[in-house]
Amino acid sequence: MDELTNSKKRILLTGSNGFLGQKLTDLIVQKTDYSLLCTSKSANRNPNTKGYDYVQLSLVNQQDLATLIDTYSPTHIVHTAAMTSVETCEENWEECKQLNIDTVQFLADICKQKNIHLTFLSTDFVFDGKEGPYLETAPTNPCNAYGKSKVGAEQEIIRSGCKSAILRTILVYGVIADKNRSNLILWAKNKLQNNEVIRVVQDQWRMPTWVDDLAHACLLAIQKNAVGICHISGDEMHSILDIVYKVADHWSLNRDLIIPVSAKDIGQADNRPRTTGFVLAKAKKELGFTPTSLAKSLVEIDKQLKLV
Repeated sequence: MDELTNSKKRILLTGSNGFLGQKLTDLIVQKTDYSLLCTSKSANRNPNTKGYDYVQLSLVNQQDLATLIDTYSPTHIVHTAAMTSVETCEENWEECKQLNIDTVQFLADICKQKNIHLTFLSTDFVFDGKEGPYLETAPTNPCNAYGKSKVGAEQEIIRSGCKSAILRTILVYGVIADKNRSNLILWAKNKLQNNEVIRVVQDQWRMPTWVDDLAHACLLAIQKNAVGICHISGDEMHSILDIVYKVADHWSLNRDLIIPVSAKDIGQADNRPRTTGFVLAKAKKELGFTPTSLAKSLVEIDKQLKLV
């Protein structure tokens, strides 16, 4: 049995101001036998501030990061912080590499040295989108700098030999208390409710991931001290256009405001994978992960929106 299993879990969460970070914070604080320390580069933006500690920190300052880990002595690190904008990663590769690869290498080496379990968030953009849905063992071939940085990070984690779960995910959506954080579902809903015309790509296909499911998968990885690459997403393939149509239909909004466009029309023909999607057999078997359907998640999102 793993020596971490019987001790109280002390979790360090990076990128806690992010979309997943805030949702995961809210989930972990419900666990009374867990201790949680959150960190992001700016002041805490999570409206829910109870049940955990927060330290403002730039992860690229490796000395400060090392000191934080030494002081807190986590049993688990969940690393969600990253530069995720495809365009920003292309335009600022050195900055992207520093945060998305070099910081991960530093964290992975510390985790190996101190026997800390690492959960790392990766992406479907490690694939070129020509042969989806993908198994965890499928060869990576990213078509943009963001995907390349995530492949580089995955390789550094594996090289380090640290105890780690690499969770790849796809097009995360949902609701958190921080209303400044948006995603495809909320963007489409808000635009259509304001009677704004929106252009939506029709020739890209994804298995979108409800943020509540992804946060739960992270918790499962912590609880089970999971090891290896695991694919986490919904299990239904949709075009981006179809997802937005489902948003319109669910909230009885005007479909005529949705203008289908091609990836080429919006400059995404070559720098976004066409079809990704995941085979989820491993996540279901080894983690006990159960994805929520898009339709059911929209019902839950409607309930959550009334509470925030």
